[in-house]
Amino acid sequence: MNEHIDRIKKVTEPLRQQIINHKVYSAISDIDDLKVFMQYHVYAVWDFMSLLKVLQNNLTCTSVPWFPKGSADTRHLINEIVVGEESDIDSFGNRKSHFEIYLDAMHQCGADTSQIEKFITALKKTGDFNSAFIASGTPKEASDFVDFTFKNITSNKDYIQAAIFTFGREDLIPGMFISIVNDIHKTFPDSISIFKYYLERHIEVDGDHHSHLALQMTSNLCGPDKQLWNEAEQATIESLQKRIDLWDGVYNEITNRKTTNANRA
Repeated sequence: MNEHIDRIKKVTEPLRQQIINHKVYSAISDIDDLKVFMQYHVYAVWDFMSLLKVLQNNLTCTSVPWFPKGSADTRHLINEIVVGEESDIDSFGNRKSHFEIYLDAMHQCGADTSQIEKFITALKKTGDFNSAFIASGTPKEASDFVDFTFKNITSNKDYIQAAIFTFGREDLIPGMFISIVNDIHKTFPDSISIFKYYLERHIEVDGDHHSHLALQMTSNLCGPDKQLWNEAEQATIESLQKRIDLWDGVYNEITNRKTTNANRA
């Protein structure tokens, strides 16, 4: 393993553990709690696709006329990941992006998709993130998360984008959460079967094969340059903290909702 990759993994392990052991998972006890989780998490699923596509734009030729661009090895790595993320197979055998599968899962369980849908509609119309956040009522933790991602998307630093993609977004679903979802699925099999499939697919594809491809991509982009690796490390630390902040927002909303419901009772 590349020594720089080993260092990033070592430095960020405490933050990864905070995410994997976050109190939000133990707060999810029923399908209503899961709906709140999904209404926040969907923003991370969406902007992950944007992070993926900016890497494809930066590392391959996506314009006409076509010319060879960069390393063919790196082109292969990102294009293979794009195929899996942008046109995977859903639980019914249809081609869909992981984001579209996630929306299907939200619809199936009755989670509110109006915020993310209003956000996307407003962003398409205006191109202005702040106005789209306001128009959709996006939670602050979710808007901060997206803002951080797009700050790096617009940085034109592909090695930082790759580092965030590799270390800050993949392989962060803990076994504890899978167990909770499986338990809820036993009670509501017709409500969260798509979400269960999404998680299983994420682990199968993103957490295994794609993570290895992403590691190689980041290694290729940073090469032997210590400064690039240092910047990649700092960006990874910031991205993991943003994930913790996002989970804090989910936890606070779930616990506040439970407190409100208890007081009404």
